[in-house]
Amino acid sequence: MTEWVHLRARGREERLEFARVTPRGGQGEAKAAPTLVFLHEGLGSVTLWRDFPQRLCDLLNVPGLVYSRYGYGRSTPRPRHEPLPADYLEQEAEMIVPALLEAISCPSPWLIGHSDGGSIALLAAAGATPVSGIAVIAPHWFVEEKCLSGIERARQAFEHGALRAKMGKYHQDADAVFYGWHDVWAHSERRDWSIAPALARLRCPVLALQGREDEYATLEQIEGVQRYAPHCVLKVIENCGHFPHLTRAEETGAAIADFIRQNRGGASS
Repeated sequence: MTEWVHLRARGREERLEFARVTPRGGQGEAKAAPTLVFLHEGLGSVTLWRDFPQRLCDLLNVPGLVYSRYGYGRSTPRPRHEPLPADYLEQEAEMIVPALLEAISCPSPWLIGHSDGGSIALLAAAGATPVSGIAVIAPHWFVEEKCLSGIERARQAFEHGALRAKMGKYHQDADAVFYGWHDVWAHSERRDWSIAPALARLRCPVLALQGREDEYATLEQIEGVQRYAPHCVLKVIENCGHFPHLTRAEETGAAIADFIRQNRGGASS
């Protein structure tokens, strides 16, 4: 069931949609367990996680929470004339995630992030947000040519294929969502973007997963995380692209669940 949280951020009020996930195995362990908070990708939303949050919460018998960022899904739409800030990932990690967690009384969660959401999870955990640990699926910490090529293919699909109509089913303004995301990453100044300094500050348990055939990135995106944060555990999923939690949901869910079980007592950052 969709709920709403109102945050005062960036000089305005933002209404964000979120959904709570209740494990179907009962409430025994779930009552005292950290919540899993799911952070969606660059064109994602609550709905586009499909049933993965429920499956993972069921595996661990813990509660979960999924939300749509400002401008996405059924959250407050972002006006088309308002560009997505170049530091939108950093803003989300530093301002919105901690404000959301405080507003809904969700202390020290596990952050589960995909793509953009993975980058946000890395930044949040490296900053001042107390977390129990993070699992990042196909995150990005720097810009690759492969990423830029993938974004150009997405633009072609949006303008000449079925992507615009598909996104229209999940967002109030598909054009604002797509072009906000596209224009940040396609801008020439984006090529120098990197969050390497933040990676070196990671102290909490970190699992980084990626499909070997990821169409947006090479494995350097997770191998680099481990290089800056040597305690990070890597999981490469074979015969898999950019969406392991959808196309290889059982393997991805099992890997994350096993990692969380092994790190239940992990230190917060």
